[in-house]
Amino acid sequence: MEKILSYIESNKQRYLSELKDFLAIPSVSSQSNHNGDIQLCAQWVADHMKSIGMQNIRIMTTPGHPVVYSEWLGAPGAPTVLLYGHYDVQPVDPLNLWTSPPFEMTIRGENIFARGSADDKGQVFIHLKGIEAMMKHNGKLPVNIKMLIEGEEEIGSRNLEDFVKQNKELLKANLVLISDSSMYAKGVPSIAYGLRGLAYLEIEVTGPNRDLHSGTYGGAVHNPVQALSELIASLHDKNNKVNIPGFYNDVRQLTKVERAAYKKLPHSDKAYAKDLKVKELWGEKGFSTLERTWARPTLEVNGMWGGYIGEGAKTVLPSKAFAKISCRLVPDQKSGKISKLVVNHIKKIAPMSIDVNVILHHGGEAAITPIDSPGVKAAVAALEKGFGKKPLYQREGGSIPIVVQFKKLLGLDTVLLGFGLPDENAHSPDEHLNIDHFYGGIKTSVHFFNELPNYWNAKSKKKK
Repeated sequence: MEKILSYIESNKQRYLSELKDFLAIPSVSSQSNHNGDIQLCAQWVADHMKSIGMQNIRIMTTPGHPVVYSEWLGAPGAPTVLLYGHYDVQPVDPLNLWTSPPFEMTIRGENIFARGSADDKGQVFIHLKGIEAMMKHNGKLPVNIKMLIEGEEEIGSRNLEDFVKQNKELLKANLVLISDSSMYAKGVPSIAYGLRGLAYLEIEVTGPNRDLHSGTYGGAVHNPVQALSELIASLHDKNNKVNIPGFYNDVRQLTKVERAAYKKLPHSDKAYAKDLKVKELWGEKGFSTLERTWARPTLEVNGMWGGYIGEGAKTVLPSKAFAKISCRLVPDQKSGKISKLVVNHIKKIAPMSIDVNVILHHGGEAAITPIDSPGVKAAVAALEKGFGKKPLYQREGGSIPIVVQFKKLLGLDTVLLGFGLPDENAHSPDEHLNIDHFYGGIKTSVHFFNELPNYWNAKSKKKK
């Protein structure tokens, strides 16, 4: 390992030069004028896989953007890691809010600025360099690796589930490794072991058959905007719990180990509120802020509109009002069941003075990997060696639907080994990746691949 780590140290500038080329490709998956760039980026990934010693490299077509696959299977008896990431990026608008051009990598202070630096090109590149370092000095890897790098993550991975279904044999592995998330804070290495799920709905409230004059009809007709506001206001009780019967029935409770782990994180409610510029925090009583954002379900209004919102006055009583609602879910809750509970409750409490239609958009289940699993243990050991500190445990409040699909379709748990930071503007102007985390990530990558067989073998011996 000393020679491998020395190789990483001596190639830092080359890594930045290569990363600059990768980040220069404007692989925006949501905009058709960048379809050529998507193809160019997929080819760049494939070519780079070849240059570091990966084999059976394929650019595989889908009904949308291509998937890049490669493998190295020269470690018989060792576990096989399915390494997932994505090479597509978010749009860059508004362009005027970028300090430097989004596709011209710039280093300012201690950060690498460019679209895709943190989400997810930079983190994919970290593992490419980890693999390269091991292959350069050993001519082999301590584990088998299959790489699956897609081009549609930023548009919902719309074709990935079918791709996985059609390629189950090709994607057979022992666990999934994803680096597309964040550590808790700079200098605080942490391992994410859980994600929340999602149920997304839209409410349409209809009152009169047309917009009305508020002077002529006001006081006689229930205003849909007011009715919708009343409905939404009733969805939480005085303790800020979701006020829908059955909503919490299947919630998996936090263990004592998890609660103790969260208390070790350097969290401050006061600093959290100050950063957000709110006078006080809000949430379900009886739980800490971290517990509420990681391990408790929520119901949030994502948007609400109706009536006249243009310049000046228009005294209208609107015919319709709308709201978009998302429920973040935790392990053991099912998105389909929660969606039905919300729909049925809203329709039940809706007054006769309005009509309510609730549209189901999409959903996904929560995911959790046991913290005593061999993959998580190997990640913890690797982070400690890569960053020089014993890592802490965390969950993430967001959702990565493909994690659930990997479990459902391939039976694989996922290790979330992210190297980003929460404030790196992943979907905003001036996206960046901390340069120390970039180099620390490369070191962690080689340590993870080196440590995994030990923990995997320990698991196998324990079963016997």
